[in-house]
Amino acid sequence: MRADPAEYRLVSPGNLQAVLSLLAGEPAQWLPIAGGTDVMVLYSAGKLSNRNLINIWNIPELRQIEVSPDRIRIGAACTYTALRSDDIVSREFPLLATAASWTGGIANQNRGTLGGNIANASPAADSLPALLVYDAELTLISVRGERRLPYRHFHSSYKKTALAADELIRDISLPRRFAGYFSHTRKVGARNAQAISKVCLAALGQITNGTIRDVRLALGSVAPVPFRLNETEHAVAGKKIEPSLLETARKSAISEIRPIDDIRSTARYRAAVAGNLVAEFLEKLAAAGIDA
Repeated sequence: MRADPAEYRLVSPGNLQAVLSLLAGEPAQWLPIAGGTDVMVLYSAGKLSNRNLINIWNIPELRQIEVSPDRIRIGAACTYTALRSDDIVSREFPLLATAASWTGGIANQNRGTLGGNIANASPAADSLPALLVYDAELTLISVRGERRLPYRHFHSSYKKTALAADELIRDISLPRRFAGYFSHTRKVGARNAQAISKVCLAALGQITNGTIRDVRLALGSVAPVPFRLNETEHAVAGKKIEPSLLETARKSAISEIRPIDDIRSTARYRAAVAGNLVAEFLEKLAAAGIDA
């Protein structure tokens, strides 16, 4: 360990209002911690700048999955294990359930939380592209009240978010209207398990008589933030899936992304893979033949 425990303070209020009061009283001085899977990496490397930590793991409101007729609300401190084992998530939001199975190993899935993954704001996080294609909405709370923000507006730039210094993510809401979509996701990494993504795709689609009625494409690890391929979606919507469209989609996807060279991969490789993954999805959508 390169960090000294004596330099850090951890408190565990045990209730949501006390947590929000601490955040409001000293904005930007307290770091909420649930599973701690990302925080402990920084701590062990001696790079955790926040010295004041608030435990939110034991707050019941943040650990629940609530189901209503039109949407599902996932508490920010719900673990990936909880997501994997939930029947509604597995059946209606398979992209999210699959991403949960990709996130680290079993130990990390038992502790790592969806809200923590969002707040950590890594563009390589496996679950975030799925949230984009499912039109997720975040509930952000503070002593000032609550506000709801479409997840697509949460990330502003690399590791920068719309979360105010005194706010906490309470839940992630997903509309229950994607049951009739063909879903497809791919993660490309150095190995099949416990690897950070080089490229990650989450995609949904509907076709009618061979023509694309609706398509949703999101990528991770190819830009400063996870994002929807809006231009590519627009380019293929209303078109028949044929070889020329696959090439159009491939080129469009490559033009939209901003990959970099890093320790895991090169920008050139990421661009080629991203284009191929989008084309592969469209081929699978055509083969599935699921009409809207």
